[in-house]
Amino acid sequence: MCIFEPFVADEYIERLVWRTPGGGSRGGPEAFDPKRLLEEFVNHIQELQIMDERIQRKVEKLEQQCQKEAKEFAKKVQELQKSNQVAFQHFQELDEHISYVATKVCHLGDQLEGVNTPRQRAVEAQKLMKYFNEFLDGELKSDVFTNSEKVNKLLAISISGICKYHDLECQLIQEFTSAQRRGEISRMREVAAVLLHFKGYSHCVDVYIKQCQEGAYLRNDIFEDAAILCQRVNKQVGDIFSNPETVLAKLIQNVFEIKLQSFVKDQLEECRKSDAEQYLKNLYDLYTRTTNLSSKLMEFNLGTDKQTFLSKLIKSIFISYLENYIEVETGYLKSRSAMILQRYYDSKNHQKRSIGTGGIQDLKERIRQRTNLPLGPSIDTHGETFLSQEVVVNLLQETKQAFERCHRLSDPSDLPRNAFRIFTILVEFLCIEHIDYALETGLAGIPSSDSRNANLYFLDVVQQANTIFHLFDKQFNDHLMPLISSSPKLSECLQKKKEIIEQMEMKLDTGIDRTLNCMIGQMKHILTAEQKKTDFKPEDENNVLIQYTNACVKVCAYVRKQVEKIKNSMDGKNVDTVLMELGVRFHRLIYEHLQQYSYSCMGGMLAICDVAEYRKCAKDFKIPLVLHLFDTLHALCNLLVVAPDNLKQVCSGEQLANLDKNILHSFVQLRADYRSARLARHFS
Repeated sequence: MCIFEPFVADEYIERLVWRTPGGGSRGGPEAFDPKRLLEEFVNHIQELQIMDERIQRKVEKLEQQCQKEAKEFAKKVQELQKSNQVAFQHFQELDEHISYVATKVCHLGDQLEGVNTPRQRAVEAQKLMKYFNEFLDGELKSDVFTNSEKVNKLLAISISGICKYHDLECQLIQEFTSAQRRGEISRMREVAAVLLHFKGYSHCVDVYIKQCQEGAYLRNDIFEDAAILCQRVNKQVGDIFSNPETVLAKLIQNVFEIKLQSFVKDQLEECRKSDAEQYLKNLYDLYTRTTNLSSKLMEFNLGTDKQTFLSKLIKSIFISYLENYIEVETGYLKSRSAMILQRYYDSKNHQKRSIGTGGIQDLKERIRQRTNLPLGPSIDTHGETFLSQEVVVNLLQETKQAFERCHRLSDPSDLPRNAFRIFTILVEFLCIEHIDYALETGLAGIPSSDSRNANLYFLDVVQQANTIFHLFDKQFNDHLMPLISSSPKLSECLQKKKEIIEQMEMKLDTGIDRTLNCMIGQMKHILTAEQKKTDFKPEDENNVLIQYTNACVKVCAYVRKQVEKIKNSMDGKNVDTVLMELGVRFHRLIYEHLQQYSYSCMGGMLAICDVAEYRKCAKDFKIPLVLHLFDTLHALCNLLVVAPDNLKQVCSGEQLANLDKNILHSFVQLRADYRSARLARHFS
């Protein structure tokens, strides 16, 4: 075993020095020779460098080889994992197939066992018929007729048995009945064992089933009574009959086909045609309670395929009601949704009108909104949004119940299709008949941008529409998605939802844009009415107090009110988007407004004060771009008051250096002293 000592540079150099002739320092055979020692060091360093390069190349080669082998190994591992997954999947399929075959084999064994007993009886009957043929033909060859002992037994049976068989069977069944009433389990078991191989056995079972149900349905809940009855019989039947699972299954079949079927029919038929709502509620309740009862009965031993057995019993009760369930459901949901909406509009004394049909009125409305031409007044809704959360909650609640019934009552193969039909009804009445109608009405109710004191209530429509659509989206995810998630209807529902969202967003965007135009129009009316030319060119320059103009105060108050309204009406990024658009338009309005006046030195100071107040108002937007625009406008207003000698310096400042010279020139031209030769010379 090779043990490597740690490398120590000082010791290594020391050994090299001692091995080199002339490297000693204390005399010896050769005197100390520094040149020779230096030469030895240089040569040795070169050898080490060559060795280092050789080792480095070898290391790189080994690393490349290692990386290559690692990739190949990883690839092999992936292939093995895929093979393992395929093998595991095949194993699962094989295991399922084995389980399926085992179930069938057990079922077949039970069937064969059930067939074997009648077969044995048939063989015995065949022998008996053979004996009768011999007896009738007179050719008595069988041992039964030739053996004297057997002949005596046959005679005894003929005399005492055949003639009394029917009476004896009746007596045994009567004895079983009496024993059951007395609760004598052992006697019942004895009689059942005697009758097992005779036709009277089935009568014995029928009697037991009939008597055990006497007094069992005393409560108001027939399903609970049935469950208690089956639990009691399940504990008892094994002590009486040799085939308890068959007897219990027959009892359950009797309960379902007679008691439950009659009860369900009485509950449903009386309201099937007269009251769809009550009919659907009863159907859902009865079907749910029946399936719950079936789940409890699954605990009992009813044979090999008890789930199929119970499913057939449930289907036999409800098949006539489930075949057309979805037609009743959709018909009721449509009428109920229409009634909820109509009741709401009646409470508002509102007659729904057709909006956006492409007629002359629609054309006029579009031209008026786009061009502000006086084509007649817009629809006056008196600030009513025609959106109601109460209506929405009622519609969603009705649809939620419909989804729940659909999930319970639909066949699994029909479930996605039925759920989609319910979803389309929700879209029709909630999204189109209510939300979309409110948006169309709101759009028609937006006044033109030149209207004065207009009621800009469309933002209220936006707020309520967003809230309602969040509720709609929640129900889509919570109640519809689980029903269609694994079917082709999923993509169809998502596409329909996407189309609805896009249509609403387009109308909301249009309404918000028109509302912003109206806001700017209101600001323009305020500025036109309140701003005077003498504000920025006062007659007495010495008696002017530096303050805001009345127009500025009123505009800022109006803007702050609208900003607050926008923040309350929207959420998320929509707030910033709308505020940015309003802020840009607000800046453009003030910019163009200031261009209309001529400014004296004191008037310029008033303009700067106004813009400073506008800038303070812009801070409420909390939008960097809007604040930057007003900062730049404030810097431009400084050109109205700066001394002519300092114009170039101000124009080359940080905030104005990047602006177009025409913009700067346009503001300088607003100065009352612009035409003086001195000012023109300084700015040129």
